[in-house]
Amino acid sequence: MLQAADKPVPAITREAETVRRYDGDAGQGAAVGPNDVYAVSNFKLVRFDKKTGEKRAEWVGEKARFPHINSCAVIAKDLVCASSNFPGTPHVSTVEVFDPMTLAHRRSISLGLGTGSVTWIDRHDGFWWAMFANYDGKGGEAPRDHRHTTLVKFDDQWRRLEAWGLPAIVLERIAPMSISGGGWGPDGKLYLSGHDLPELYVLRLPMGGGVLDHVETLAMEAEGQAIDWDESDKGMLYGITRRTREILAMRVPRPR
Repeated sequence: MLQAADKPVPAITREAETVRRYDGDAGQGAAVGPNDVYAVSNFKLVRFDKKTGEKRAEWVGEKARFPHINSCAVIAKDLVCASSNFPGTPHVSTVEVFDPMTLAHRRSISLGLGTGSVTWIDRHDGFWWAMFANYDGKGGEAPRDHRHTTLVKFDDQWRRLEAWGLPAIVLERIAPMSISGGGWGPDGKLYLSGHDLPELYVLRLPMGGGVLDHVETLAMEAEGQAIDWDESDKGMLYGITRRTREILAMRVPRPR
């Protein structure tokens, strides 16, 4: 297995600039709304005021029921979160929906077994989109490995419509882990983050075939993990750094 230092390095075309830090004690990722930022940590969610950084609300779930909430996003009037039983197997994935202000748990949607562990969910072009991670070692479910990481498009009833794999240049970088964060950017392209490397992979749906097209790779301070675009501030991306567990507000520059 290639180590990070030995993996083929794609050309870095842009670099996201960290412009603010929040003391969020976040373990899995960050989410953002018009006035709030959220720390995501397995079975714990915390809402902070975006301007002051003050803590506003907290939710702590049953660890046995919510072992791994990986990411969240404010979609319409909900905080929509991707949840799985990682590192347990067989993989079971759910969508967990919360009140974005009080963080009260509203409902759960089971996505079942057989595709991988869901790591992020987004709403785009009138459809639901989710990525299912697969791993080589811990948390993996043989015979699938990281190469089986899959983007799935769902309708409003969460029926699977289409699915795509990742290109080799991204698979080589994320091995032996998978994609931890992602979402559709303000430019209509798909931005993905891995598990460990401070990189953003920009992709788009292919004109043909079942593998996403790699457009470019960006550098960022966040070492992978879950990310979320601030729809109220175009070009601002939120993530975390596991070194200090801070939430990072990162400005992504426009393409040159």
